[in-house]
Amino acid sequence: MPDETTLNPCAYHVVRYQPNLIRDEWVNIGVLLLDPATGRVRQRWLDEPADLVRLRRMHPAADEELLLRLPAEFERQFAGREMDAEAILEKFDDTLSNAVQLAPRKGLLSRDPEAELDRIFREQVEPLRETRRGAPEIRTRSDLRARAADYFRTEKILRLMHRSVRVEEFTVPGDPMRIDFSYRRNGTRGFVHSVALGRDPGQAKLLAYTAGAIRGRMEHSEFMAVTEREPARGNVRDQFVSGILAENDIRVVPLAELRKWAHDVAPVLRAESA
Repeated sequence: MPDETTLNPCAYHVVRYQPNLIRDEWVNIGVLLLDPATGRVRQRWLDEPADLVRLRRMHPAADEELLLRLPAEFERQFAGREMDAEAILEKFDDTLSNAVQLAPRKGLLSRDPEAELDRIFREQVEPLRETRRGAPEIRTRSDLRARAADYFRTEKILRLMHRSVRVEEFTVPGDPMRIDFSYRRNGTRGFVHSVALGRDPGQAKLLAYTAGAIRGRMEHSEFMAVTEREPARGNVRDQFVSGILAENDIRVVPLAELRKWAHDVAPVLRAESA
């Protein structure tokens, strides 16, 4: 959990996908952020179906199988070699597919590496979204995750949480899914995950499956899905999402209610860490 009072030096690479090497064109598909003090490399990748659809329109021959296995491949490269991470990054250009390249390394100072990773991803990787005048803003999982972190930070509980929690220890080795936040209170492990109703309702099925696997190995656990708005009763897709989550005992908390939840749970989390 990051120390939110100290500025620490970090470095990052944007990951590019260039399927046609003859043409000097590429698409930014991910970010790798290195914390030199610990050797940990944090990752964020395009993972929403809408983003892959956009990529296919730009590059019909894009190797989606390669793109989908990249997160696991990077995890494999870094596993158990945290202190060698910087050297591994320097050699990646020699070992990656010719279509996958690391942009030049850039440095920054950060109080919260996860927040910086979200910011860089939003600014340099996530596709720009046009909105019609008067229409509500469409939020992605990245948007929701960043806003949730802001609320938790304001209530001074973000430092008490684990972030980007791997689920493969509960499901199967190699499972690339990560749950956004995790906490402990009163002997129960809690998990909070973003589900964008307007962009990727399939995340609800992934979360439901994962919750079932975790409950099979952890008796005391609870789950919460953060959505950009309240599921609409007349919206078939919204009702599909809310139904899947309800059937698996996953609480739905719209973003507008998350701040209150964070405020209410804060005293218990602080007491647990004391």
